[in-house]
Amino acid sequence: MADDKLALCLWFENGAEEAARFYCDLFPDSEIHAVNRSPTDWPGGKAGDVLTLDMTLLGMPAMAMNGNTDDTFTNAISLQVFTETQEETDRYWDALLGETGSPMACSWLTDRFGIRWQVVPRVLMEGLGHEDPEIKGRVFGAMQQMVKIDHAAIEQAIAG
Repeated sequence: MADDKLALCLWFENGAEEAARFYCDLFPDSEIHAVNRSPTDWPGGKAGDVLTLDMTLLGMPAMAMNGNTDDTFTNAISLQVFTETQEETDRYWDALLGETGSPMACSWLTDRFGIRWQVVPRVLMEGLGHEDPEIKGRVFGAMQQMVKIDHAAIEQAIAG
């Protein structure tokens, strides 16, 4: 991590270890490198409590931190995970949504830890970035009708 220029820090009130293990089990190219525990009691916890976890998340250096904060994650920051197939989209969507997450429009959801995600098919990004304004408009219109993105419907919008 010493040569990295950018890393993600996810600050949880508590539960950073559970979240980090869930994400690392779900996504390829993800692993926990270190679990760092408090050497002494501190205002937010006791000696031995997990403070931070150093990890790689989808190839990106990241840290999960327990901070006993009153702050919560908001829509102002979200994590995008790009998918190639409907099966991959469904797998990530279903796992992140789980039993207690909240779906939102246009590929967005909030997971059980409060983090906002966008599960984004590459075909959607290709359609939204298409040079033909008619195709771009059809894809945008189709996307606006969706919560979880339907690859076939996006491909149909591209084809016209």
